[in-house]
Amino acid sequence: MPSISIKGREMPASPIRKLTPYADKAKQEGKHVYHLNIGQPDIETPQVMLDAIRHIDFKVWAYTPSEGTANYRARLSNYYNALGYGITARDILVTNGGSEAITIAMQACLNPGEEIIIPEPFYANYNGFACSAGITIKPILAHIDNGFALPPIAAFEELITAKTKAIAICNPNNPTGYLYSRQELEALRDLCLKHDLFLLSDEAYREFCYDGREFVSPMHLEGLEEHVVILDTVSKRYSACGARLGCMITKNKALWNAALKFAQARLSPPAVAQIAAEAALDTPQSYFDAVKEEYTARRNALVEGLNRIDGVYCPNPGGAFYVVARLPIDDGDRFCQWMLEHFSYNNATVMMAPASGFYSSPDAPKNEVRLAYVLNINDLEAALTCLQKGLEAYPGRQK
Repeated sequence: MPSISIKGREMPASPIRKLTPYADKAKQEGKHVYHLNIGQPDIETPQVMLDAIRHIDFKVWAYTPSEGTANYRARLSNYYNALGYGITARDILVTNGGSEAITIAMQACLNPGEEIIIPEPFYANYNGFACSAGITIKPILAHIDNGFALPPIAAFEELITAKTKAIAICNPNNPTGYLYSRQELEALRDLCLKHDLFLLSDEAYREFCYDGREFVSPMHLEGLEEHVVILDTVSKRYSACGARLGCMITKNKALWNAALKFAQARLSPPAVAQIAAEAALDTPQSYFDAVKEEYTARRNALVEGLNRIDGVYCPNPGGAFYVVARLPIDDGDRFCQWMLEHFSYNNATVMMAPASGFYSSPDAPKNEVRLAYVLNINDLEAALTCLQKGLEAYPGRQK
């Protein structure tokens, strides 16, 4: 029998989805499962997006340009320029989700065997994207005790070698919710300029910043024009994860042209999603204000509830809709599976994502989990009660 490729064997499974069979079995047994494991918001998609899809009247469902339609890119550039990015439509490459934007950026910025430094914990699928691109992630450990702030620049310096080509951040961060400050980004800018590195900035959660905190993009910093690559998606901003539409933005024309060739190889981004996303640009500010208010309340309920449970510690994040919590357990993977397989309270249980899947360092903590506050507050409070009871009953509980 022929064997599969080395890359096929090395491609990591999703830590977010790997427990799905256990959740499915729990449901078959009649348990209610509170899904705090995945960033699928329950917020309604803007009506203007749904109406645009309903009113489509084309006669041929045709290819679109590989870089995205001219109308969508022009209007999208206006959205970013209202945020102070100073770009043109020609700096935007529309992609099949934020995932493809990241993959194309990695392939266009780095050669196989070269290295990209990423603070961890980081979005687990970065590992898969890097595997597809044939590049190596060099993780740099952030710590829960200081809220997962950016590690010291000296620690980045220690990792830089002749193979280092880029640094990547997710801001606000998935999985921690940490919001990088202007000072932290300026330090990264100086480092990238010093070593001539690309800076990839995953900004999927840009609209979700809380407590009046400032969002700063590398696009706001002078001197990085040829180094910055913005990676974005409509998935979270408009609660439209199924649209599978994102974009890559760079003012570096050589890089944009290289990325276009990868985009041409996959033909085109989805036509219907671009129609919906162009309409979404007319979403009123009141929608985002209400969403931010709702997520702030959910964050507060989850963080305060977690910290009331004996032995649990959870920092208060500045953005996104995730937290990473430290639990009094022996192993996060084992605990999350146990909750689905062996535990219920009032015939319900909780599905979480073990934080181990968001780390790649061998000395990473084993007792952390990621929780997404994508459920309403009543469900979050019920899930917290269930989690507390589960921790009390768990055989591997630690003091």
